Amino acid sequence: MITLHGFAISNYYNKIKLVLLEKDIPFREGLTYPSQDEALLQRSPLGKIPFIETEHGCLSESQAILEYLEEAFPEKPIYPADPFARARNRELIQHLELNIELIARRLYKEAFFGGTVSDEIKQEVKERVEIGLAGLSRLAKFSPYILGSELTTADLLFWVHCGTFGLALQKIYGEDLIARHIPSATAHLALIESRPHVQTVAADRAAAFEAFMQGK
Repeated sequence: MITLHGFAISNYYNKIKLVLLEKDIPFREGLTYPSQDEALLQRSPLGKIPFIETEHGCLSESQAILEYLEEAFPEKPIYPADPFARARNRELIQHLELNIELIARRLYKEAFFGGTVSDEIKQEVKERVEIGLAGLSRLAKFSPYILGSELTTADLLFWVHCGTFGLALQKIYGEDLIARHIPSATAHLALIESRPHVQTVAADRAAAFEAFMQGK
């Protein structure tokens, strides 16, 4: 059985957890925090989470894990079958993570963890995130799913990451930048949130965050 290592506050942990649930892949969770402990480095080469343990060994980097799960467990695919559509799905995921989430992550210290971020960084992040959101709006169809008529990993990951960077943007800038640049996003997120597995991940994430805040 696969063991998913990490913790439920991490959107990249939840990315893998939600895919495991949606694909009906049996797994267990192992509470693991990033560190440079040698035992962890033997399983995750940079001491990062998430990573998975399988019968073949460990695998890190969330996108590599996602591709492995799709190929190793093809019975319930959540990638499009058509090669070009699969490539568009990957394109959207990469755009979402590199051109929006990675940039917005610079706000998390202040948005979630009680730190401060300079006004210069806030301005730079806002400008770059708005460019990223505008680009995403050109890639997405929302008819009703993000790439068309079928649910794909892009839909699941859009929900996972929006739940983190969307909240950070709201806290720092006092407005819903996602809704401003992608008007269809609100209805799409509601559609995805109606899925039972999404509700499970959301509840686990909320509980983990509450426990983290109480332990500070």
